[in-house]
Amino acid sequence: MSDWGRDYRLVMGVPRAAFRPSAIFLALVALFALSGLMAWHQVTPRFAVFLFVVSGWLVSLCLHEYAHALVAYRSGDRDVAHRGYLTLNPLKYSNVLLSIILPVIVVLLGGIGLPGGAVWVDHAAIRGRLRKSLISLAGPGTNLLFTLVLLIPFAFDPNVFAHLEFWCGVALLAFLQLTATVLNLLPVPGLDGGNMIQPWLKPNTQKVYSTLAPYGFILLFALLWQPTINRYFFDAIFWIGDGLGLDRQLYAFGFELIRFWER
Repeated sequence: MSDWGRDYRLVMGVPRAAFRPSAIFLALVALFALSGLMAWHQVTPRFAVFLFVVSGWLVSLCLHEYAHALVAYRSGDRDVAHRGYLTLNPLKYSNVLLSIILPVIVVLLGGIGLPGGAVWVDHAAIRGRLRKSLISLAGPGTNLLFTLVLLIPFAFDPNVFAHLEFWCGVALLAFLQLTATVLNLLPVPGLDGGNMIQPWLKPNTQKVYSTLAPYGFILLFALLWQPTINRYFFDAIFWIGDGLGLDRQLYAFGFELIRFWER
């Protein structure tokens, strides 16, 4: 093979293995498909919906972080490939607790798609404020795409009662993706929405932002803990969901199903 024809990833010093989906991610996708079939055919339906929603949520988390890493890589940060971010392996993330474990716990206990924070980007390697903002936008953009894909079947008015558990799981996943999209777009320091506007702030304001960024999750919880803000937030989520054709009863029942240990 000529030097011109050699894979550009090798030319940049990044092995091809850095771009291959990990076995863990492929196993999550397989579990997502298998549990979906189980829910469809009502094989241990409550546990099947639990596996379907949790594995689907983990797949979406991997894709969310992958989107950040891919845009960062295309924008000039080659280190994201060396760190394993482009393999879709959740264990490669810089903070597994915040990006995987905590979001799953919040999904099970509160039914909210909590955003994670995992991919470390070398912003010094990224030129241009727009590229930096696009890196942050890529994550919630993936959640939004996931939401719309999950809602497509409902546009054809399927007979949900024929496979109720399955459709409740799909509706709940769509609801979680919707909440994750909105939460990630909030202009809170440390979250994607805040990171999108950070490059456009004045230097002094950026310093304040950088000081607050590590406490982004605490700030988010503090905001949602306020009854008024919490009500406004969920009113907005329900309004958007209704506009997209997302049935409230379906995802509410889906949330009951995934808490299979309560019955």
